Amino acid sequence: MSARVPLSILDLVHVTEGGTMAEAIAHSMAGAQLADELGYSRLWFAEHHNTPFLGASATSVLIGRAASLTKRIRVGSGGVMLPNHAPLRVAEDFGTLSQLFPGRIDLGVGRAPGTDPVAAQALRRTGADLISLGGNIRDLNGWFSDEGMAESLPITGGVATGTKVPIWVLGSSSSGAAAAGYLGLPFCVASHFSPAETFSALQVYRQTFSPQAPTAQVDRPYVMAAINVAIAPTDEEAQRMWTTAQRMILDVRSGNRRKLQPPVAPGIMGTVAERAYAESMLGIKAVGSPAAACKALEAFAEATHADELITMTYAHDPAGKSRSMQLLAENWF
Repeated sequence: MSARVPLSILDLVHVTEGGTMAEAIAHSMAGAQLADELGYSRLWFAEHHNTPFLGASATSVLIGRAASLTKRIRVGSGGVMLPNHAPLRVAEDFGTLSQLFPGRIDLGVGRAPGTDPVAAQALRRTGADLISLGGNIRDLNGWFSDEGMAESLPITGGVATGTKVPIWVLGSSSSGAAAAGYLGLPFCVASHFSPAETFSALQVYRQTFSPQAPTAQVDRPYVMAAINVAIAPTDEEAQRMWTTAQRMILDVRSGNRRKLQPPVAPGIMGTVAERAYAESMLGIKAVGSPAAACKALEAFAEATHADELITMTYAHDPAGKSRSMQLLAENWF
């Protein structure tokens, strides 16, 4: 590669075995400050609900706190799940954040609920309010514009007016990719947990991209691709660290609602079939020493033609996560 692409961080605010939710949030905020100091481009929080080992539920609250503790890094949502929220409230939340931290707030949106069916029912909007992703985004774009008016409703954006908050579409499949393309918006592909559809989704996005769309914010397809990262001084240490991610995805499959588990020796991490399943879900990864991880990141950026990469790190020990961030920054930027 002639030049390395920017790197960002996706944070789910993991609660680790033996730790508390308050500690997880505190560690997340400390990580935000470290990411700011190290030169990462963005820090995004991913919305999840009814999950005891994740604290990223109220994304706008986390974004505000992280932005207040940092100076340079862009902070945003990866993403806000629009089926769970009235778009006007999203506009007001992110408009307020943009007024407080101008030029530093991103709004990434998705169409999945980010939770199980029961919790989704408790969160979900109903009836005429639950319109298409495209319709929601067109309204948001209108409220963030200088005119401050939605496309479908005679309601002003108020605090959101004129903020021009950048909107990203998040997706793991061709449907989300097509929405991003038709709307002329940047696309973040959730390749960190859905590797099988990554390249087909990117192809759809680039084929459907419309720079003439009224909502267009970029003049060409712009991709941020997600990748799992676990870096340690040696390959052996990193592979051990990685077993925490493998244990997590196996717990998700089995319905075991445990907090994030400590690492184990790679050779005893589940059965051969379980390790194969974990690889099928988390196979887009950069795990190893700094040199090995950077080589994997470069190869993934080249394969996807990504404009940016966003990294996801599962770590039981917050110090291990911080070390991974530091080692990557020292060897990438």
